[in-house]
Amino acid sequence: MNDPKPVFTAEDVEILERETPFQGFFRVERLTLRHRHYQGGWGAPVKRELFVRPPAAAVLPYDPVRGEILLVEQFRVGALEWRDTPWCLELVAGLADKDGEPVADLVRREALEEAGVEIGAMRRVAHYMPSPGGPNQRLQVFVGQADLSGAGGIHGVADEGEDIRVVLQPVSAIESLLPSGRVDNASSLITLPWLLLNRHALDRQSRPCSVRSPPAWTSAP
Repeated sequence: MNDPKPVFTAEDVEILERETPFQGFFRVERLTLRHRHYQGGWGAPVKRELFVRPPAAAVLPYDPVRGEILLVEQFRVGALEWRDTPWCLELVAGLADKDGEPVADLVRREALEEAGVEIGAMRRVAHYMPSPGGPNQRLQVFVGQADLSGAGGIHGVADEGEDIRVVLQPVSAIESLLPSGRVDNASSLITLPWLLLNRHALDRQSRPCSVRSPPAWTSAP
């Protein structure tokens, strides 16, 4: 069997030129580079467009007492040409665009803004790159303990054009949501099955969630 350890490192890439053909809410860079090949030596220079995005984090609020999860629904321009509806069902999420903000604070701030709920202890599910063939973004996803007894309604930051609907579902609905196509974004498809597999272990560690009491789960970094 082949060794899964990487053969090369970043030292095996040489950036010859870096241009910025577009700078807006996001940035596009055009790199001229070359890299080493498996059969030895360096490849010829190639051009690659890089979609530059800040790191991001997402959380699935989970109420172990009620056995419920919270998803949010909002308009996504990227889904406009791919789905019958561009209103997507997904996790609470946000960009790490505030200098020095810890990821746990980012997740808790976004949960208040997008869903009006407070997140207690969190468990990190994954840290991944959604599509490294073009974008450079890395995303962390969490399950967060929350009291969802009063959750619901429409939320979002008006200055950012957000119009976000809270959708509560029993954990048992995950099994039907996954094959339905209603949830088709990477962070949700990673986190929802993870909760199904790990729910009972989390429940054994849980106690009623309060911002005044210490968390029951291992907290996020």
